[in-house]
Amino acid sequence: MTARLHIKTTRKPVIVVARTALHEKKLVYVACANKTLRYPRSRSRIVYIGTTKNGISRIAASAARAAKRFLSLHGVRSLELFVVTCRARPGMQSWRKLERGLLLAFKDEFGEVPVGNTQGKNSFWNDEANYFKISRLRSVIAAYSAPVSVKRTRRTKTRNRSK
Repeated sequence: MTARLHIKTTRKPVIVVARTALHEKKLVYVACANKTLRYPRSRSRIVYIGTTKNGISRIAASAARAAKRFLSLHGVRSLELFVVTCRARPGMQSWRKLERGLLLAFKDEFGEVPVGNTQGKNSFWNDEANYFKISRLRSVIAAYSAPVSVKRTRRTKTRNRSK
């Protein structure tokens, strides 16, 4: 008789989808690592800022494709993807302006674009400041760059008091 196979499960979900991602098709997403990464000026959890016009399916595909590359970075064990949206304006691709604004705000704060981004390395502020407050773009970047607060539970020894 052959040995039985062992079944392994994860305690935490692999992908969590929120309803807010379903409402918009054209959106920007921010991929964050579980730990902060070193950039020229400071540290940040953000590893990628991307855009999609296909909604949540593109985010899932991007997470699957990027997982290998980002999870191989030292100390990175998990990725979280967050959705950032804005209202649409007629005759303008507002989600692309938002992505460019977030990339430029990140570059201003940390000295270069996120590790996973190739787009935006040589870009400068154009008209993004006309559409979004720079302080709001920076606050979004700061919110996702902040280190995760880790709850550490104290392990206690339990005694076997059975008589």
